[in-house]
Amino acid sequence: MSQPPFQPPPQPAQPPQPPQNPANPYAQPAPPPQQPPGFGPSAPQQPPMQAGPAPVPGQPPMMYGGPQPAYPMQPAPPFQAPPFGQRPNATGNPVGAVFLGFFVSFVIALLYTGVMVATYKDQTYATANVLYFAHAILNGAVVGALVGKVGRDSNGGRIGGAVVAALGAFFGYANALPVIIVKEQSFMALKTLLEGEPFFPAKAWWHNDSHGGVDWLNLLGLVVAAAAAWGIAYLIGKNRRQV
Repeated sequence: MSQPPFQPPPQPAQPPQPPQNPANPYAQPAPPPQQPPGFGPSAPQQPPMQAGPAPVPGQPPMMYGGPQPAYPMQPAPPFQAPPFGQRPNATGNPVGAVFLGFFVSFVIALLYTGVMVATYKDQTYATANVLYFAHAILNGAVVGALVGKVGRDSNGGRIGGAVVAALGAFFGYANALPVIIVKEQSFMALKTLLEGEPFFPAKAWWHNDSHGGVDWLNLLGLVVAAAAAWGIAYLIGKNRRQV
């Protein structure tokens, strides 16, 4: 008995397919419509905005796509002005003040030496003492003013200024004696005197020829010069600190 020929099983029914565009075989979405030329500049296309994390309280919201700082930015503390009447204490230059005072003291002592050499013949004992104390006060006052202005409120500057003023008072008097000897006699006489007595000017400064012994007024002149330098430097330095 003959069998019918083999028949393939029927294919399942396919759903209807939409018609494909021959210009877009892969069915990709159509690009946005282009603005025709002549109607203003076209706006550049922006990437889609994505939702970012919730903003931290007290800080402005930030865009997800923009650059973000590595650490959260903290607001800078507001500027606080110093209280009224108070300013930062500016330090002075005590070393420079002492050197400047030394130079000025040397000039004042040199002027006093010239006055002594020019008027020693007409001076009495009282006149010589008045000029000596006037020079000590002037030397100390000028040195103290410079130390107070340049060194400000510096104890080292005031101590150095007091020492410099005392030395100026001493050398202003002691340097006048060799000049007077050269003027009255000669340079060779001064050389012979200094070879036999090297410290003759210093001994003549503190020795009282009229009454004998130590001349305490000359020693007191050193104290006056040092005190004037210290006191004026202290006053000026304090005032410049408070201003």
